[in-house]
Amino acid sequence: MSNSAKQLGRPRDEAARTRIQQAAVELLIEGGFLNLTCDAIAQRAGTSKATIYRWWPNKVQVVIDAFIDTLSPHLQIYPADTLVDFISIHVRQFIKVMSGQNGKLLAAVLAAAQVVPELHEAYLVHWLKPRRELLQQTLRRFQQSGELPAQIDVDVVIDALYGPLHMLLMVQRCRLKPSYAEKLTQILVNGVAKTARKEIH
Repeated sequence: MSNSAKQLGRPRDEAARTRIQQAAVELLIEGGFLNLTCDAIAQRAGTSKATIYRWWPNKVQVVIDAFIDTLSPHLQIYPADTLVDFISIHVRQFIKVMSGQNGKLLAAVLAAAQVVPELHEAYLVHWLKPRRELLQQTLRRFQQSGELPAQIDVDVVIDALYGPLHMLLMVQRCRLKPSYAEKLTQILVNGVAKTARKEIH
């Protein structure tokens, strides 16, 4: 469970929390964030709206908690022995998420974050920033080992890794094959190596 929700009142009923988060995810995918209400979440979850507000201050926090708890097990930052393995593992797991219901959830949150400032801020603070920090730490370890050149900007590497995947998620919404992960991995690794040999002006 993420730490973004306020812990108020009596200890939460874990079964009710699960139903509320599941309802929020389902309704978000079905109708989008702007059509989502706490009344609808409560009705779908079989709880009262007061129960929701006892544990979360607003629907933004309900959604971001549900989003994080749902996606975190499927988008972990796994360690790897080599840079190629690290990139391949993370491309593969992202493609797997894209191809299922969780891909629809991610797309719905990303779309809503573009028009709802509060959700955008929550997404950055509770999801994107912590993940990028872990990715930065991992890539810097590859720099220290000499596998990734020291002059490479790790933030640009992260953008190059996830940028194409987010574009495909939001635009094409297609089911990708594992071979795509291998092709993208090779392009990224070869591109990093080429950039290290020749500075681009």
